[in-house]
Amino acid sequence: MLTLGINTKPKLSNETFRLLRDIIYARCGIFFADNKKYLLETRLARRLEEKNLKSFEDYYYFLTYDTEKEKELSNVQNSIVTNETSFFRDPAQLNAFIKGVVPKVIEGKAGSADRKVRVWSAASSTGEEPYTLAIMMLEEKLNLKGYSIEVFGSDISDVVLRSAESATYDKYTLRNMAPELIARYFRPAGTAFTLERRARELVTYKKINLVSSMDTRMMKGMDIIFCRNVLIYFDDTSKKKAVAHLYDGLAPGGYLFVGFSETLHNITRLFRPVSIERSVVYQKV
Repeated sequence: MLTLGINTKPKLSNETFRLLRDIIYARCGIFFADNKKYLLETRLARRLEEKNLKSFEDYYYFLTYDTEKEKELSNVQNSIVTNETSFFRDPAQLNAFIKGVVPKVIEGKAGSADRKVRVWSAASSTGEEPYTLAIMMLEEKLNLKGYSIEVFGSDISDVVLRSAESATYDKYTLRNMAPELIARYFRPAGTAFTLERRARELVTYKKINLVSSMDTRMMKGMDIIFCRNVLIYFDDTSKKKAVAHLYDGLAPGGYLFVGFSETLHNITRLFRPVSIERSVVYQKV
């Protein structure tokens, strides 16, 4: 159990770690392995302070029995996700997207009445990825070629989604963007920069848990899905659930981007890997 002394911070015991880990896993599919106990302890410590609780055991009981447990479980989700991102991150994949995949999607729509290009950023965090995709398609002038652009951003954290909707960023977040693009799409807002409306209005945000069939069923007919650097946080069971939901969200022949360190090998055979512009992309079969 917990022992408190002067200036002693609460310590997370192995037993309570596993209890909290199970709650988080059941809620959002994110799994903390035994060697990640320190990470969970660090990320939840602020929640203890916020709730004025003295121990992780007290926090477990709060999440289990308190009348406000549902609200607090949302705060847990906001605390445990990693939101490190930037505009135009991983340019090789973005090049494959705009030079290879988007033209294939448009080619597949030739002769049909479908004049929309639908892209889903399934782990959009504070909005850098979906706004990047919107800017790239504007730069390719898809909107002037008879196609409308629809970008959807989703995340499990309502905190980061609110930040995304504000579309205001510091200079460091824009570090990978060419100066002329920044000048074209952003306006100074004090020491920060705010994205112009013509790019913002292309993106719609939704709170979605990727392992929830109830949440993901609203996402259908996507031409392209980005789900980068997310599957690494899931165990095999949650990975298979999430990937199956992404598959259901794609239109026939649609494309899925995952992170460079991620693979669908041994997870599913519903996709086939294809090489496009020197990047591996997964296509729905």
